[in-house]
Amino acid sequence: MKMQLRLGALLLALTGCVSTPPTLGDPAPALKDEREELAYQQVLERYTARDELYSGFDTVLFAAATLQTESFRQARLQRTGTFKALPQERVRELLTQEMAEAVKTHEFFLGVHVYNYRYEDFDRPSSIWNVVLVTPEGEVRPVSVERLGRADQEMRAFYPYLGTFWVGYRLRFPTTFPDGKPVILPNTERVVLRMASALGKVEMRVHAH
Repeated sequence: MKMQLRLGALLLALTGCVSTPPTLGDPAPALKDEREELAYQQVLERYTARDELYSGFDTVLFAAATLQTESFRQARLQRTGTFKALPQERVRELLTQEMAEAVKTHEFFLGVHVYNYRYEDFDRPSSIWNVVLVTPEGEVRPVSVERLGRADQEMRAFYPYLGTFWVGYRLRFPTTFPDGKPVILPNTERVVLRMASALGKVEMRVHAH
């Protein structure tokens, strides 16, 4: 019972005071082991931030983003292994593959719920949104924005902040500036994913390591 209360409190803390659209359908999948579930939610909380945008009293969008750090990748792939009953050798193999890719770019998972579909165009070259990664060293634009599709139970198993009508994106940013300087230094505490347009601006600040 205490573990359930702790998990509930953590999920409330992750949501914070940000309101969200009604979540329809089944709840997001969770691990049967409450301690493992709590541990994952704690890692998810550390590397996730949320924001929302309004125009007067009208909602424009809800957004949440998770930085794919090494710690989060380890937690996510361990969760994958548990859900899919994968042997540890396969989990380590998947982690090795991901880390090989991770050195090339800084990656975010972005979830958005946009009330007007015309504004949900983050992956288009003509997007109304200027998306940048902001660090103490400067800011960079993404090298790629990939639309992963509508949130389903598979996606929500790892990012339970997603609602039924949310859309997931994969954003990749360069690891260095044109002059070769690292975008995120080892001593950087937090970084910001900023999305701005004529409609307004949202900023999601997460731990960098």
